[in-house]
Amino acid sequence: MNDSHAANALAKRTLLLASAAMGFAQTVLFAILAPLGREIGLVEVQIGAIISASSLTLFLVSPLWGRASDVWGRRKILLIGLFGYSVGTMLFAGVFQAALLGYLIPLTALVFLIITRVANAVVMAAVTPSANAYMADITSVADRIKGMGAIGAAGNIGSILGPAVGGLLAGISLLTPLYFSVLLTLAAAILTVYALPEIAKPKVIRKQARLKYTDPRIFPLVVAGVFLFMGFAIVQQTIAFRFQDILGLDGTQTAKIVGFSLMLSAAAALFVQLIVIPRLHVRPFVLLRISMPMMMIAFAMMAIGETELFFTLAMGILGLGLGLAGPGFMAGASVAVSSEEQGAVAGVAGSCPPLGFTVGPILGTYLYSIDGALPYWFAFVSYVVLFLFTLKFKDRPNPA
Repeated sequence: MNDSHAANALAKRTLLLASAAMGFAQTVLFAILAPLGREIGLVEVQIGAIISASSLTLFLVSPLWGRASDVWGRRKILLIGLFGYSVGTMLFAGVFQAALLGYLIPLTALVFLIITRVANAVVMAAVTPSANAYMADITSVADRIKGMGAIGAAGNIGSILGPAVGGLLAGISLLTPLYFSVLLTLAAAILTVYALPEIAKPKVIRKQARLKYTDPRIFPLVVAGVFLFMGFAIVQQTIAFRFQDILGLDGTQTAKIVGFSLMLSAAAALFVQLIVIPRLHVRPFVLLRISMPMMMIAFAMMAIGETELFFTLAMGILGLGLGLAGPGFMAGASVAVSSEEQGAVAGVAGSCPPLGFTVGPILGTYLYSIDGALPYWFAFVSYVVLFLFTLKFKDRPNPA
């Protein structure tokens, strides 16, 4: 019994460290992508297209990796994701480096950036469903929200460190944060090799029907997840342009200020996940309903703001809301299905953020090219509709 408890504790620590490394890597990219894109001659919509293309790939591939983790094992799929992310990020950064040195014209650079980012996304998509399914395997239904919240909190610790360290490293070059993130994800992959034990695979998966997005047990959460992350993606992809254009900053200054605002947002989410959620004891859908008005306030502030302080405060409020919404969404999906479907539901749930990030960046950058405040008003209205939608549904945990 003690050996089993120790093995689970080691597994949880390894999963949390891997999630933190990925949180660092993802946040660094969003802090530097906008100024990097402008440095090589790309316009806003082209920069948004890079994220949209990779996010569409994540949406399509995540469910496949979730089901693969049921058959091949969580550990193996997690390792594919971590090592693949490291290699893919090196290729992605290499294209940027060639463009900065003048070896690629903007259009050619855009094509290669999309190709390398999409290829990276194919393997990167393995990380989230395998990590979440592994956590679901080693936690009881009663502890599921805490387990998912812990993974979210770990990712947010990485998200806090990412902008802070990335802002400092951007002083060397805008690409240095990307290269540093590769070292972290490689370290997480090596740690997983030696410290994460493989767990028994479910024996009934081969005969199990495919879990559909329209499954009535999870459909309301799928809709909520897509719209939630679409709104967040709009902000994440346009906030750097907002800072740069309103405040008149250069690329390096933009990366530093955006990095700080993302750090504050992640810190707020971490506070909620570590301090607030364990004390709430509410159903997952309730967490979603609490989060939405907070995020609507943040969107309105971003639309009307004209100072660094106002935008930064809005990002902090957005982080508070997202800190409630993320664990509510993942835990709600997990407890809605049986234990044999955890890999499948993790894949479906893990594909909802990428679908939101498929639409959000390109839509947000297009709206931004029309008017700088328009993306945030659009997100505000979308969340009003989403909030009304969630009032019509109740989350019912699966009895199995």
